[in-house]
Amino acid sequence: MEGCVKPLLERRSIRLYRDEDVPLQLLLKAVDIARHAPSAYNRQPWSFIIVKRRETLDRLAAAAGGGAPLRRARAGIAVVADPARAPHTHLIDASVAATYLWLALHCLGLGAVWIEVYGNGEAARILGVPEEKVLAALFAVGWPAVRPRPTPRRRLEDLVYLERYGEGPSNPA
Repeated sequence: MEGCVKPLLERRSIRLYRDEDVPLQLLLKAVDIARHAPSAYNRQPWSFIIVKRRETLDRLAAAAGGGAPLRRARAGIAVVADPARAPHTHLIDASVAATYLWLALHCLGLGAVWIEVYGNGEAARILGVPEEKVLAALFAVGWPAVRPRPTPRRRLEDLVYLERYGEGPSNPA
């Protein structure tokens, strides 16, 4: 595979991490890459919170459904969406930035998993997210202790249509 395709296909959700510090500079590099994500009208309605304190990671783990990887992670990164900057697209734009962040972490050799925190008021309070903003994503981050195998994916011909839904290479009109 050429260029950037291989890293895209090799990324996995990493939930187990080595007990080794993740330098702040590396986390900042990943965020710097994520801030280049596209957004509607280039409004960039996102901000990021880097978390390294063990106590905060443990509190987030308790507050977030599926937050157990945060207990083993050496860092966390939250993505916060700003509805005032992009009233109709802030969540989509923040999700794109979160995906860029996830891929950047992978390309830098780190492992991460997306922890579901959307609508989680307790996690937002722990992170000091203002009420007018939205906690859109949270990642547990660390040096991977495992390399999971690829999971099955739906066949391309089962999810691609041409011109109209239901019409395509395997479903001619």
